Formats: sequence, structure tokens, C-alpha cells
Amino acid sequence: MGDPILSALMFPALFLLIFLGLPVAFSLIVVSFGFGYLFFGPTIASQAFRFLDSITTNYTLAAIPMFIFMGAMLERSGVAERLYEVMSLLFRRVRGGLALATVAMCALFAAGTGIVGAVEALVGLMAIPAMMRAGYDKGLIAGTICAGGSLGTIIPPSIVVVIYANSANLSIGKVMAGIILPGALMVMLFLGYIYLRARLRPESAPPRRVTGQEPGGLALLRMTLAALIPPILLVVSTIGAILAGIASPTEAAGIGALGTVLLALAYRTFTWRRFYEALRQTVGINCMVLLIVAGGTMFTSIFRVLGGQQLITGIVQSSDMSPALVTAFLLLLIFILGALLDWVSVVLITIPIFLPILTQFGIDPLWFGVMAIVVIQTSYLTPPMAPAIFYLRSIAPPEMGYAHMYRGVLPFILCQLVVLAIVAALPGTATWLPDRIVGF
Repeated sequence: MGDPILSALMFPALFLLIFLGLPVAFSLIVVSFGFGYLFFGPTIASQAFRFLDSITTNYTLAAIPMFIFMGAMLERSGVAERLYEVMSLLFRRVRGGLALATVAMCALFAAGTGIVGAVEALVGLMAIPAMMRAGYDKGLIAGTICAGGSLGTIIPPSIVVVIYANSANLSIGKVMAGIILPGALMVMLFLGYIYLRARLRPESAPPRRVTGQEPGGLALLRMTLAALIPPILLVVSTIGAILAGIASPTEAAGIGALGTVLLALAYRTFTWRRFYEALRQTVGINCMVLLIVAGGTMFTSIFRVLGGQQLITGIVQSSDMSPALVTAFLLLLIFILGALLDWVSVVLITIPIFLPILTQFGIDPLWFGVMAIVVIQTSYLTPPMAPAIFYLRSIAPPEMGYAHMYRGVLPFILCQLVVLAIVAALPGTATWLPDRIVGF
């Protein structure tokens, strides 16, 4: 028998260590060892080895470093600069064109990386100076960059999907297929808001000055095809191989990683220094993610052994809530944790604990997972602990303050809540496409 009191104290101890400045991964490991020792005694070392062995032998997690390398190599291959230049030209005659180009660019680049912070930082470094020179409202600039960067959570091949599917014992392909429609809807809402904002308040998004020196006609068509077609083919082949069942996620990630190297060679931007830098960034991010995976797995395992699972299940059952209220309650917990922890920790801590509750109340884990990913994306933007704003602060000019950032993200948060409401009211938006794709 476990000790529910000990399990209930694990979360306060975790937050205390985090607020004291200890990295999340080490906070998870320290709390797990500490409370595990109180229950298992000296044998906690052998128990921890079992947890680590289950992670290191998990074939699915091998896809993570290759997806990270895919994004790191794309970042250094010149693809981003080409895409942004072409997007800016395509939207140059539309009000709010630079902001629209930024969101479109983020959507395409998110599909090639799966890394949230990388999308925001890379696109922001290019888009912020361009929009500032054009006289865009600072709040609109901040909101556009933060919201566009958050798309790395919900557009496949998102690493959040890999972690969630692994934690919930679901097919990665099914979860990827499940987030395609909500992700597309969210991009459309972002674009729609920017367009309406530019029409209703033209001073916040002045039109771009068109000069006769800009390419047009066949020249623009050639630029567009050269910039768009190769990365789109790369993303479609990678995700399509998973959805069609032609390749496992790990195999498809390997194909994508190789494809980015070939793309850099085709664009004549490949150098061994850039290749080394991409490898170095991959190792750094992968170590961070997998260390959190190890800590999160240990934390949830010790929590469940101590009786935390029964404690939470008992609270839910005693409240006599309907399945709809249970779903809302669990999503609220994810949102609260998302404001305090990184998304990897949130998924690893909550999903193994929530999964038996979902089964007991007949809640589809795929449908719940899509909503959970939207909630995590929303918490990424929501002040005051929004990670997106801290990322932006590191690359924004001094004249763009926190007030601009907080004000700028609010309309995009409303767009995310609209998507969440649609998925909640129409579960088919998350389950229809996975049910019709062959190859799982």
C-alpha cells in the first residue's frame, strides 16, 4: 500500500524547488528520489534504474533527436530567409501583409521543426525589424510573433505529439492526424484576425510600399517555387510517410533529417561548420528534453506507487462529475501546470495519471489529447508566466515592452480558445481524419 499523504506533498515540493531556481528536470529527479527513498528505502536506486532503462529502450523516443536535427538544419540552411522573402512578396499588396507573411512562415517552419522556441526566435529575428520599419503596432508585432511561434505545438511533426502519444499508448500517426484540422483552423483564425485588424485599424498595419524593383511575373513564380516546393515536399514526405504507415515515426524522422541535409546541399548553403552547429544544438536540446522525460517518468511512477493515482481518482469520483466536467477539470489542471512548467513536464506528469480516469469515464484519449495540446499551446501564450513572452523579450528591441507583449497576445489567445471550444463541441474535428487515414 502506498502513502497518499506523501504523494500529495510531491507537487508542493516540486514547485518549491522550481521557484528556488533549480531546473525542472533536476527538480523532478530530486523530488522523485527523495519521496521514493521515504517509501522504498535504499532500494530506490534500483527502482530508478528500471525507470531509466524503460526510457533508453523506448524505440519511439528515438524520433525526437532526428526531428530536432531536422529543425536545426533547416534553421541553418537558408530556407527560412528564402521563405520569409517570398512570403513578404506574395502578401505585399494585402493590408497587414508582413504580419500575414509572418504567421504563414511560422506555420510552414513549424511543420519542419516541431520545436516551439526555435520557430519564434528564428522568425522573430527576421520579422520584427521588417515590421518595425513598416510602422506596425508594437502589440500586433509581439502577438504575431508569439502566436506564430506557438504553432510549433499543434502543427505536426510536433515533439509534443511524440511525447503525448508515447505517454498515452497511442499511435503517433493518429495523434498527428488528429491535430491537423485544429491546427489548420487555428492558422486560419490567426490570419483572419490580422486581416480584419489591418482593415479596421489601418494605422496598426500600414500597407507595404511597392516599388518597381521588386520581382514579379515569372521571376516571382520562380522564386516562389524554389523557396516553397522543396521544404513543403520534405514536410509532406516526412509526415505523409507516418500517416500512410509507410514508415515508423523514427524512420520518417530519419528521412526528414537526411532531407534537410540534401536541401542545404541543393541551396548551396551546406558547410561542415553549419552541420556541426546543427548537431551541437540537437545534442543540447535532446539532452534537455530526454532528461525531463527521465525525471517526469520517475516522478509519475513514484507518485502512482505512493497512491497518488487512487487519491486523484477518488477526488474525481467523490465529486460526482459528468464526463464533460471531468474533461474540463483535467484540462484546467493542464492549463495551470502549463503556466508553471514546460510542456514536456506537463505531458509526462499529467497523462499517465489522467489516463485511467479517461478510461473510467469513457473519454476518448485521442480527442482529449488534441484538446490538451491546444491547452498547452494556450498556456504557452497566457500571461503572466507565458514562455512565449520570455522568448520574445530575448530578441525584441528595447522599445517593445512587456505591456505591448501582454496586450498583443490576448486576441490570439481568444483564437486558441475558439479552436478549443470547436474541438470540444465537435469531437470529429480531432477524430474524423485519423479514422479515415489508412496505415496505422
